[in-house]
Amino acid sequence: MKKIRGTKLRPRLSVFRSLKFIYAQVINDDIGRTLASAFGKEPAKVGAEIAEKCLKSKIKKIVFDRGKYQYKGKLKILAEAARKGGLGF
Repeated sequence: MKKIRGTKLRPRLSVFRSLKFIYAQVINDDIGRTLASAFGKEPAKVGAEIAEKCLKSKIKKIVFDRGKYQYKGKLKILAEAARKGGLGF
């Protein structure tokens, strides 16, 4: 299994889902630092918020790390909202 790593040029957008909330973090794995994060109950709002925070930090391109989750449902809604907000991946 291939591991996804974020760099300075393309940080990693990591997503975690719990029963109530969905969490998103933008991580630079080279230095081990979280650059932006957002969470909430509605994935569209979380995606838009993480895109807004990334654009304020001058991050335009990311690597999407969906983890163990399939690309459907809430995860797909979050990713599409982040793309609509201006992130490229």
